[in-house]
Amino acid sequence: MQVEARPVPTDPAARRAWNVAATVTDPEVPVLTIEDLGVLRSVELDDAGRVRVQLTPTYSGCPALDAMRDDVLLALTHAGYADVRVDVVLSPAWTTDWMSEAGKEKLRRYGIQAPSGRAAARGTGPVRVQLAVKCPRCDSLNTRELARFGSTSCKALYECRDCLEPFDYFKVL
Repeated sequence: MQVEARPVPTDPAARRAWNVAATVTDPEVPVLTIEDLGVLRSVELDDAGRVRVQLTPTYSGCPALDAMRDDVLLALTHAGYADVRVDVVLSPAWTTDWMSEAGKEKLRRYGIQAPSGRAAARGTGPVRVQLAVKCPRCDSLNTRELARFGSTSCKALYECRDCLEPFDYFKVL
């Protein structure tokens, strides 16, 4: 079952708070916002002006989560919201399907190949096998995985055999 990653509020006041939270960037990949990444799950504003934000990390052990939480709190406080709470929600688990297309393009331009395809349904059907990863620099498919874990656990390290450049690949989760 696919779960919507970004239920953007329709209420104008809550939408303003969402827009502030959505400016926060990923501390590990600063060209991406937490909205691009699909980590920003919800923003609610109650009648008393309290803001409640939910974030889902790319994986449960993500070391950038504390920084994201602090940055959201700081951004909303600076925007004038006095009572802000940021909660971490682990279920449903984050999936690369929640990344925006704009975010995937930002990754490619940054030199990290974005995940391709859709995440396999968890626990059902065949397991998809990644046959080739395109180089974000020269678009060659003549690449190979050097290490299952790259600069962070959610990325793998690849090398292009044509331009000889190493690059990170954001894993499909």
